[in-house]
Amino acid sequence: MVKTKGLKLMPIRNSLNIGDAKITLIEEMVMPTSVKWLLPEYPEPYGLLEKATPWLKPNYINEKGHLLQSIHSWVVEVDGMKVVIDTGIGDSKNRQSEGFEGWHMKQGTYLQDLENAGIPADSVDFVINTHLHQDHAGWNTKLVEKTWVPTFNNARYKIVAPEWDYWTSDEIGPIPIIEDSVLPVFKENLVDLVSADYKLSDSITFEPSHGHTPGHVCINISSQNQTAIITGDLLHNPIQCAAPEARPTFDKDAAPARKTRISFLEKYANTETLILGTHFHHPAAGVIRKDNNFYRYESVD
Repeated sequence: MVKTKGLKLMPIRNSLNIGDAKITLIEEMVMPTSVKWLLPEYPEPYGLLEKATPWLKPNYINEKGHLLQSIHSWVVEVDGMKVVIDTGIGDSKNRQSEGFEGWHMKQGTYLQDLENAGIPADSVDFVINTHLHQDHAGWNTKLVEKTWVPTFNNARYKIVAPEWDYWTSDEIGPIPIIEDSVLPVFKENLVDLVSADYKLSDSITFEPSHGHTPGHVCINISSQNQTAIITGDLLHNPIQCAAPEARPTFDKDAAPARKTRISFLEKYANTETLILGTHFHHPAAGVIRKDNNFYRYESVD
């Protein structure tokens, strides 16, 4: 375990099977956050905690009442492919945003953790970014002799076209994550811009879930009549099951994001579809349950 400015870099590897698909979690970092930081407009964070605490403890909230957030990749091995879904923060990245100091010029063990899990970077066939926030696309590239180069040099990178269009629009302008983690992959002609309902294979399809960002997608993994959904940032923490109407800090378009989130919970509540949270602390796999119009997340080990 390596500590960096109060954050913890903790490589934890967990694998599960969905039919013929093997899904492995590669964790880059764990960070505690307050409810008010994640849901700043929610009027009664402590009332929410009281309502949700019985099923949040001990995995998703610590003894101080802070939410536990993880930053990790999911790697899916199915249909003869290795697919990395979201690539975390990355090392040596210039990230000087207030509140995220531990991300700035970070050094960790992500690539070695992939290797230890039997997934060396050069064996990956596809990389999917659910969206292009800086904690979801950072390891698209790595620094080699002062130059950003594709980390997964044998892979095709799949990015939803509206997402790319938004982040490269005049409204946004040049930003570090695009400059150091996306453009270098374009330069090597490794990117495919795809639709929000893109089908990668018989087992992996995209589910449109815009709102958090304009081109945000969740990833559906289905095999042998079993299904798992990787959330991206549709849900940042299981506490949002208890307050799906509350706007998270980083949702760009609140109304469509809220509608998408509630529709997602309603669609998968009381089913056996496994929900894999991209920022959920361990265990990051579980199911949605609905009791008396109240949603909760029931984790599975």
